[in-house]
Amino acid sequence: MSSEQINQTNEKFTLTEAQKQEVERQLAIIRRGAMEIIPEEDLRRKLERFVVTGQPLKVKLGLDPSAPDIHVGHTVVLQKMRQFQELGHTIQLVIGDFTGRIGDPTGKSETRKPLTEEQVKENARSYVEQFGKVLDASRVEVNYNSSWLAPLTFSEVVELAAKTTVARMLERDDFEKRYKSEQPISLHEFFYPLMQGYDSVALQSDVELGGTDQKFNLLMGRNLQKEYGQEQQVILTMPLLEGLDGVQKMSKSLGNYIGVNEPANEIYGKAMSVPDELMLRYYELATDMSNEDLEALRAGLADGSVHPRDAKMNLAKTFVRMYHGEEAAEAAENYFKTVFQQRALPTDIPEVKLDAAAYENGEAGIVNLVFDLGLADSKGEARRMVQQGAVKINEEKVADINASVKLADEMVVQVGKRKFAKVKLG
Repeated sequence: MSSEQINQTNEKFTLTEAQKQEVERQLAIIRRGAMEIIPEEDLRRKLERFVVTGQPLKVKLGLDPSAPDIHVGHTVVLQKMRQFQELGHTIQLVIGDFTGRIGDPTGKSETRKPLTEEQVKENARSYVEQFGKVLDASRVEVNYNSSWLAPLTFSEVVELAAKTTVARMLERDDFEKRYKSEQPISLHEFFYPLMQGYDSVALQSDVELGGTDQKFNLLMGRNLQKEYGQEQQVILTMPLLEGLDGVQKMSKSLGNYIGVNEPANEIYGKAMSVPDELMLRYYELATDMSNEDLEALRAGLADGSVHPRDAKMNLAKTFVRMYHGEEAAEAAENYFKTVFQQRALPTDIPEVKLDAAAYENGEAGIVNLVFDLGLADSKGEARRMVQQGAVKINEEKVADINASVKLADEMVVQVGKRKFAKVKLG
């Protein structure tokens, strides 16, 4: 690469007043919710080049397909990618089908078990499908890093490894902690940030996004680009979104999440449990609300002209619209108003057929009934729901796990606030 290409970021452009305003507009959108932009001066120069030459920035997001389903917390970086996309830039999604076989050691206290090639492929397919709910999939470059990492010869791998030092690797917080506590660090784990960084070299990315926990890996890409004689990428880190408990980061394992593939009524109901103090943060990081509308909402909540309940209902409706469409959003809002505000049973309760002959004397134990109706994934969960007072028969609470229920046609069984079933005897 020529010295002219290497120093592209240092080019000086003469901008018209309109072009200067466009750069500032784009910067304001890109800054929204971001924790760090390193270095912002380089981003400004890259944007100046874009408005003068029309050459879009190549904006990269690397994804380790370790789980098949994504939740709203995962979409924080996707929303930022969407903003870049709408500003006219090129989106580079990198599916880590090669790095996924190692597993990202970020935040891990022990070596992760590698995924099989089949697991990686299936998870990657699911990821790409779900990302289409946030990004315009027709304008996304989807790359699999096995296409450039797998062909590397051993001598090229050695050359890559020579670009950094063990001391630099041990600057990583998780590696440092494991080293000091004498917990094993497998040598191949050092290659994960190297390979993620090499992705940026292969794609000649201008910007790379990631969570705050990915900062070391993102900086590695910037450093490797310099080592390989390329213009360095800007890194942009986004915060980790707190879950519905308002304390810990959103996580499926903690149960404090909103899944993008969940039913519309479930998304709406969960969003209504977002703590009031986190409402604006959810709007800012995880919705497509414009900066102008966000500031108007912030001002309305501050001066009392917007009621927090109304703002939260709009948040819930926004999430459903984003992942299921306008019609589903309207229906979910109406369902919530009917069931929770007016405390009436919904009109579209699903019917579940039960064979009356399968139950002695036409009676069922409450735990078995909840499980048989599909309102709990296991009898253990059904038992917990009963014990917690979350089960109702025809709107009457049943809290005794040993209770027997006389089965009847049209009987309505409710578990929690959002699960209903109407018994149909056959």
